[in-house]
Amino acid sequence: MQSFSIEHIAPYERGGAHDLDNFAFSCQGCNNHKYTKTEGRDPESDPKAPMVPLFHPRQNRWHDHFAWSEDFTIIAGLTPTGRATVEALRLNRPGLVNLRRLLVDAGEHPPPDPE
Repeated sequence: MQSFSIEHIAPYERGGAHDLDNFAFSCQGCNNHKYTKTEGRDPESDPKAPMVPLFHPRQNRWHDHFAWSEDFTIIAGLTPTGRATVEALRLNRPGLVNLRRLLVDAGEHPPPDPE
């Protein structure tokens, strides 16, 4: 299993600070897909619709924007921000879905509800 990397929520290349309030743990794959993105397209909106902000873990609540599939392997976006984040970070790529399936079988997934 891969270790987490520390990513900038607001990318440093776009003026984000090098401080704890702007750091979050991320798998390297998600961090690579995010790169310097702060916005994305909601795949369910009109392609001409404006970009929406990606999920911000310090300002948004996970359960407001995402839900687990019944078997806890797929992350569904519930809002334009949630859907754009799932798409931009490719949160349901095959390797992650397979990892989640193994973690469910081992009793280690889904993570506990933070609220």
